[in-house]
Amino acid sequence: MGVRNVPRRRSVGGLAASRDVATAAPPASDQIATDDARAGADASGEVVDDDAVIEGGLPDTDLDDQEPEHPGVAGLWALFLGLGLMMMGNALNGSLVGLRTGSEGFSLIVSGVVMAGYFAGFLIGPTVVVRMIPNVGHIRVFAGLASTASSAMLVFTIIVNPIVWMGMRFIFGLCMAGLYVVIESWLNEMSSTANRGRTLAIYMLVTMGGMVLGQLLLSVGDADGFQLFIVASILVSLSLVPMTLAATTEAPPIRMPARTTVRELLSYVPTGVVSSLMNGASGGALLGLGAVYATSVGLSIDHTALFLAAPLLGAIIFQWPVGWISDRISRRFVIFVVANVAGATATVLALIPADNLAVVALMLVFGGATFSLYSLVVAYTLDWTPIDKTVAASGTLVRINGAGAILGPLVGAGMMARFGSEMFFWTLVGANGVIVLYVGYRLIVRDALPVERQRLFVLIPARASELVLRLAPKPRSRPDPPTA
Repeated sequence: MGVRNVPRRRSVGGLAASRDVATAAPPASDQIATDDARAGADASGEVVDDDAVIEGGLPDTDLDDQEPEHPGVAGLWALFLGLGLMMMGNALNGSLVGLRTGSEGFSLIVSGVVMAGYFAGFLIGPTVVVRMIPNVGHIRVFAGLASTASSAMLVFTIIVNPIVWMGMRFIFGLCMAGLYVVIESWLNEMSSTANRGRTLAIYMLVTMGGMVLGQLLLSVGDADGFQLFIVASILVSLSLVPMTLAATTEAPPIRMPARTTVRELLSYVPTGVVSSLMNGASGGALLGLGAVYATSVGLSIDHTALFLAAPLLGAIIFQWPVGWISDRISRRFVIFVVANVAGATATVLALIPADNLAVVALMLVFGGATFSLYSLVVAYTLDWTPIDKTVAASGTLVRINGAGAILGPLVGAGMMARFGSEMFFWTLVGANGVIVLYVGYRLIVRDALPVERQRLFVLIPARASELVLRLAPKPRSRPDPPTA
């Protein structure tokens, strides 16, 4: 018999969409198949590959012909609140482990390996998590990952062993990557064309702001005790509350992009590949070894908290003005200048005493340059990427940056062990120096892309999954550019 459907409506909390309401309910199996078809997946619940569904540019957030109602940015309060709590716990845990590797007598090389474990887990996390979600569901996966991450932080208080600590950092990084995937997929689903850019900007501010607050929490307790580990664990556990209370059991499908190969990406935007790898190494060394360096040079806990928070605050302050400039002049030249600023700032930091009053200000500038550079490289890569490869290229670029983040702490710790603590900054100089040299070479041998053909700059958090790039506005259609 005929069935009259009432238009879909979104929940007030903004985390899930209600199903179509019918005057006569169809059989359960038909309803499931219909819901799966509307989500862009088959009835088996497999993860959707957008590139197989949508051609040309960044894919739509909803595969229906007519875009449904969206709750607006205000309706995403639960996601942003949970994200902020999660990032506070994440930042506090990372810095605390770095500090404790020194006080527990770990060598610098071992400390580097322990800290690199997070980035290794973060790199493979999305691949693992997207296979779990279709069978388990978003809420259960989020709850399971948050609980596992919270528990992993408590292990540091009862077992002092470098192998165990490295394993816990790996597990914690894997869980955090999975939590990002869940949150970003919801943000993507619940954002409309009109507010996608605003949603991404708020996401960046909440992510980096939460990390700043997490670093400052170092000064409220004893870093050599167990209390701060418990505080970090509580923060991650509390991120569950707004998510579970505001969400329903229905959630959008995970649409992980297919990935192009590194070789293919090198064929048309080598500057993006090299810069992303080296920027990842610089950011990984900064986030992974900053606390290790602070311990090795004897900074006070209050000074350490400011030392670690300053770069993240710099990311919030500098990204927008840097991006605004890059939309108006050659973006490759802006990358060259910003990499020079990062390298020069790190050089000064390597040459002055660690307790100099200027160190915190210089770290703010260095963080602003480093994290702005990541967003610049992503924007530059998309400038040169053919329209039909945008999604695949962005996924590969995030993984290249993640691989560099693993490399940074390993190389930096080895250099610090061999030549002294100041090699922490010289490692940062070296990573940015490679970017300067390569981009400088490309400025000489290749013409820049005309400014009018550049896509708009997009604010991107320092650590996020590849799904976050789906919140970027769709690129303008244009002919495929020559090699960058």
